[in-house]
Amino acid sequence: MAKFDKTQVVIKMGETRMVPVYYNSDVEVAKQIVKACYEGGVRVFEFTNRGDFAHEVFGELVKFAATECPEMALGVGSVVDAPTASLYIQLGANFVVGPLFNADIAKVCNRRSIPYVPGCGTMTEIGDAQEVGCEVTKVFPGDVYGPNFVKDLMAPMRWSKIMVTGGVAPTEENLTAWFKAGAYCVGMGSKLFPKDEIAKGNYAAVTKKCEDAFAIIKGIFNK
Repeated sequence: MAKFDKTQVVIKMGETRMVPVYYNSDVEVAKQIVKACYEGGVRVFEFTNRGDFAHEVFGELVKFAATECPEMALGVGSVVDAPTASLYIQLGANFVVGPLFNADIAKVCNRRSIPYVPGCGTMTEIGDAQEVGCEVTKVFPGDVYGPNFVKDLMAPMRWSKIMVTGGVAPTEENLTAWFKAGAYCVGMGSKLFPKDEIAKGNYAAVTKKCEDAFAIIKGIFNK
């Protein structure tokens, strides 16, 4: 069962503005990454459903986070069908993210008061997702659409909460462009997780990346 409900997760997304997106088949490495992000200020973390037995790794992460990262809302990404969403919800997912919009997933998530953040590429898709209860929708891949897409859709749909994923970098220039366009939060993957440092077990490097990104975000909203 989810530790945080829909409203709590959406608030966390809006407060921190950044959701790390990560997958690793090694449970111990994944635990260290989650902990490193938590120590860097992360409170919403997306573990992607991208490998065989990914749900088993996720189940262990939920148990780990419950004690080691008590304020972390751990969710699952890369979900494209309702049965997969149900599986992860049973394992304790606090939210479900997908690369596309599937209304059947929305039904499953709404029944359990869990946010469903679908990937959308048009205003119509975003509107359709909102109609079935998706409070946050994902523009993906962000680098294909660009900040101007977010800016333009926010003009007639000011109530929209947009999470941009794909093409987001922990730099002042990149983050400023997305947030000034109106993004509610951003999902960030590989650029937060230097492979060479992780291979050496230097998880402090991940913590530092998160801290630096949050410092930039704070600066943007304090201007």
